This record gives sequence, structure tokens and C-alpha cells, in this order.
Amino acid sequence: MPDDKKRAAHRALVDRILSGEGRAAAQQRAHAFGNDGLSPPLDTLISKVATRPAQVTEADFAAAKALGFSEDQLFELVICAAVGQSARLYEAGLAALAEATVNGEAG
Repeated sequence: MPDDKKRAAHRALVDRILSGEGRAAAQQRAHAFGNDGLSPPLDTLISKVATRPAQVTEADFAAAKALGFSEDQLFELVICAAVGQSARLYEAGLAALAEATVNGEAG
């Protein structure tokens, strides 16, 4: 798949999870995607999903559910956190590749 198609597919995924229909509010999905702006204990769950997924526990989910989130809403927020982290890594990789390419051509 050419690079522009990969980027378009990536953008479509991000647009869908942030702007598409869902049980969680779009603003909550955006905060989960960015791993910022969420209040405790939801911020703990989302941060773990994004940066330390092996450390996510049932207690993290139970604490978030106690705030009134449904399982569907938590599922969406977890997906947003995971895709947000992967998007940040993807963009960082593209930037590093672009820098290495420029530096390699200049050197």
C-alpha cells in the first residue's frame, strides 16, 4: 500500500474513533485518545492502557465503573487510549524517519 494510502487509512481510523457514533461522549474519547484531561480514577485506567497495559487490573475497571461508566463506554475509551498511544508512536516514527532521511541525504 503506498504511503499516502497508509496515512489516509490511519487518519480514517482516528477520525472514526474520535468523531464517530459511540456510547462515550466525543470529548471523553478525545481526552482518552490524548491521555490527558481525565479525572481519577478514570485517568489511572487510561494512562495504564496507553503506557503500561500489562499493569491494568480488574480494580482499575471496577473503579471506573463505579463512576457510572458502562462497559461499552469503557471499551470505547480503552480503544481510544490504545489508538492514541499508537498514533503518537506512529507520528514519532515518521518524524524520526524523515529526520534520518534528511540527515542521510545531507551527510
